[in-house]
Amino acid sequence: MATTVELTTHIAAPPETVWRRVMTPRLLDYVAAPLIRFRYPKGFDHQRWQVGQHRAKMRFMGIVPIGWQIIGIELPASPDEVTKLLRDNGYGPMIKRWDHWIVIRPHLSGEGTQYTDRVHIEASALTPFITAYAKRFYAHRQKRWRELAHSDFAALEG
Repeated sequence: MATTVELTTHIAAPPETVWRRVMTPRLLDYVAAPLIRFRYPKGFDHQRWQVGQHRAKMRFMGIVPIGWQIIGIELPASPDEVTKLLRDNGYGPMIKRWDHWIVIRPHLSGEGTQYTDRVHIEASALTPFITAYAKRFYAHRQKRWRELAHSDFAALEG
């Protein structure tokens, strides 16, 4: 069984700024916290995502170990001149498929960014539970994005 979760929000920052930030592991760490904390291997480049597979250990609420996940970074071709795409074609021991797409484009109002998280999930019998969690997780991430943009990304500068 597979499912898809998709959420879209408005981020009060230019698409170029949002794209620059989404390309950093530091942004993922910030927007996922405190629900999920990632631990990367020694020597991992925290400055910018590199195309390829990155294995990260995860902790629920920063405390409970929940195993590892492959973060599989891809940069698919854009369907047009203004849309940016990032794909995390990930998986782990509990989740056979965590195919997360981030779509960034100018907001229809002409101000800020239209930001979409779309994830395709396959986790056998756990799929309904993982899907319910994904809805909560991406709503949380997008809320953290909006707050971060309103603070002019100050929390990432420290």
